[in-house]
Amino acid sequence: MKINYKVKNKIGLLALLLFLTGTVQAQNKDEIQIRKIYDTALEDGKAYDWLNYLSNQIGGRLSGSIQAEQAVNYTKSQLDSLGLDRVWLQPVMVPKWVRGTPEFAYFETTPGVTTNVPITALGGSVPTPQKGIKAKIIEVQGLEELESLGREKIQGKIVFYNRPMDAKLINTFSAYSGAVDQRGRGAVAASKYGALGVIVRSMNLRLDDFPHTGGMGYGDLPEAERIPAAAISTNAADLLSTAVKLNPEILFYFKQNCKQFPDVQSFNVIGEIKGSTYPDEILVVGGHLDSWDLGDGSHDDGAGCVQSMEVLRILKKTDYRPKRTIRAVLFMNEENGLRGGKKYAEVALANKENHIFALESDSGGFTPRGFSFDTTDDSFQQVKSWAHLFEPYLTNLFTKGGSGADIGPLKNENIVLAGLRPDSQRYFDYHHAENDTFEHVNKRELELGAAAMTSLIYLFDAYGTDVSKGE
Repeated sequence: MKINYKVKNKIGLLALLLFLTGTVQAQNKDEIQIRKIYDTALEDGKAYDWLNYLSNQIGGRLSGSIQAEQAVNYTKSQLDSLGLDRVWLQPVMVPKWVRGTPEFAYFETTPGVTTNVPITALGGSVPTPQKGIKAKIIEVQGLEELESLGREKIQGKIVFYNRPMDAKLINTFSAYSGAVDQRGRGAVAASKYGALGVIVRSMNLRLDDFPHTGGMGYGDLPEAERIPAAAISTNAADLLSTAVKLNPEILFYFKQNCKQFPDVQSFNVIGEIKGSTYPDEILVVGGHLDSWDLGDGSHDDGAGCVQSMEVLRILKKTDYRPKRTIRAVLFMNEENGLRGGKKYAEVALANKENHIFALESDSGGFTPRGFSFDTTDDSFQQVKSWAHLFEPYLTNLFTKGGSGADIGPLKNENIVLAGLRPDSQRYFDYHHAENDTFEHVNKRELELGAAAMTSLIYLFDAYGTDVSKGE
């Protein structure tokens, strides 16, 4: 048989041209849709208005509080107004910890000569005795140092954990991770050596007068052995450290009135657009609706919640009909229990739901830089092929590793997890503190984050988790 190589080459060339034309058309389609998404978010956004109400009309939304209940009702009503295919509340039992009357603290250099310091109880802490605690203080740089000091030097004193976040680390979340064990496990560790209480340097790179609360735990430590734990501001920590070095005999006093109540019922708030082609494949976007009680939780994590709601609204507004089912989930109780995230994953498993992608925003409402992905190496290389689509919006930093606490329980071999990564340099100035308030969120930055999230959700909906195949 004689082969006509000219014909064969022409057929091959035609096939290549058709492939390249299809690829270009797909890219153009994606670029056009993403441009529509950004235009809608920036010209007709609703996230900032929603956040304004959550922050200024409701305020801090600690799990089990009346404000948390109000936030559930408000966000459900807003999702109801979007014309989604389904909106519902998912019951979840959550802890109820109450701060009580404001905390008070000072250190005494000589009898009657005192200096007040800003202090706040750590979430989940037991109270001090009614008259407070007053004792000598011993400063340490971390949990490991306690063992070298031993019970003889610690018993009957207040342990002062003063290891700061590492300022050399550009990724401030890495700096936070390197210091937060003092807050989370410091009380348990100190109680084993007979300490009366612990105070912790706030998890904050900035020097200011805002003490930062946060979750801590006692594990299986008997109630009788649990000691109170509080955080002091970074300025106060430096002042106290200097005072202790000058006079190791100074006394520290603090009083707090927090209390743990029995668990109460709350809810995850869920809104859904049903997929038109693959309705059983589910994409989730979410943030946590609860916050600490000191500020109004605008960055942590009101921003993530309204951005997630905005994803659904933008898709509807741009007349995009998803192939796959897309859900916005506003999780309850991330701050002091992660009950909402665990409950959502538990129900999804029981219902044999097929979640293929989940995206979380819980790093503040600052300028988005990109996304992190918790997935396989092969899948990550496929996802990176989309990064160029985000270049015009300066949000094309795609990194491997990490996603979000609330979507973490969904992890299995079939799902890609991702986290929005805004610029992190200012986040810990506000994290868990009284100054985490609405005026510190920039409208445009918040909207850019919502647009970036919507764009990524669009791409996963259009192409699934195997981006090399397309559709």
